[in-house]
Amino acid sequence: MIAPEAVLSPPLPTLLVVPTGIGCALGGYAGDALPAARLLAVASGCLITHPNVMNGAALYWRDPRIHYVEGAALDRFAGGSLALRPVRSQRLGVLFDDGIEQPLLQRHLQVVDACRATLGLTIGPVLGTAGPLQVRLERGPSGASWGSLGRPDLLLLGAERLRAAGATAIAVVARFPDDADAEALAAYRGGSGVDALAGAEAVISHLLTDQLGLPCAHAPALAALPLDPALDPRAAAEELGHTFLPCVLVGLSRAPDLVPLCNGRPPWANPGLLLPEQIGAVVAPAGALGGAAVLACAERGVPLIAVENPCVLQVDGAALGLEVLPARSYSEAAGLVLALREGICPTALSRPLPCRPSTRGGEPLGPHSRW
Repeated sequence: MIAPEAVLSPPLPTLLVVPTGIGCALGGYAGDALPAARLLAVASGCLITHPNVMNGAALYWRDPRIHYVEGAALDRFAGGSLALRPVRSQRLGVLFDDGIEQPLLQRHLQVVDACRATLGLTIGPVLGTAGPLQVRLERGPSGASWGSLGRPDLLLLGAERLRAAGATAIAVVARFPDDADAEALAAYRGGSGVDALAGAEAVISHLLTDQLGLPCAHAPALAALPLDPALDPRAAAEELGHTFLPCVLVGLSRAPDLVPLCNGRPPWANPGLLLPEQIGAVVAPAGALGGAAVLACAERGVPLIAVENPCVLQVDGAALGLEVLPARSYSEAAGLVLALREGICPTALSRPLPCRPSTRGGEPLGPHSRW
């Protein structure tokens, strides 16, 4: 009997992008895009996505077909300046914000010990910053979240010490403000708000990845919230424990190495590298197509699957002049990815079938042409 996977074509490397902090109906919470990522990984055979798609606080799902790539590195990969090298494991350095109170810090240190003892991850060294990082949370005019650091120098100094001590990937835990907007927090927990932390988290991880060239990801340190019996299921993963760190450590433990490219080529021959030219499809929310990764792929003619996934942005294909393959859900997007993988023209799957795109002498042929 032939195994089902034996009849599939070779993998079609696919990017899954769900921008952070814009309130996507699917992917706007910690790890609630994981089911979509798992389905797309099966359809494509090779999925490249970013931490906020995969990170479910204490929950995570490891799949060898899914590559965990920080957002800034994913942009560079899509733009052609970076390749990805799959690895068996990373040596994880962990950096704690000096602003974390001792009891909360101890909870996070227990996560480090648990991941070493229970999951067998290679972790160390573990360091603290030379002072509080001073995270500030903001919200833009569109409603998207963002933020800033009072002491980015201390973040970089601590991360460089980890790299010098042998870390090949870095997890950062920064103390985030607890006094968030009560109304906005209630809306988020109830299923109708924007993640107020996500924008600032992206600032931290982007800065580290750009400066160090290592896989990096961030987990916020927060005081536990009171129980809410009406909690939206999408927010539940964030309230199961005292920390968001487990998913970050598991995700980074097999995050691919980041290999700079020169003129589109790696500095050495390595048949195991994932190269930008291999990207076969991009899947992104239909209203959030303005990101660097999506635009870079669109410029190269990579098929762009735009999924109906409401958010606070309205940057769609029509606004940007992009040709897209529309999908009403991630299930439909997975079908389109599978069609591309098997060499089936996606437009052949819908009706009415578009007219034949034939020409004669450089001019489109009319409906009554003998051709």
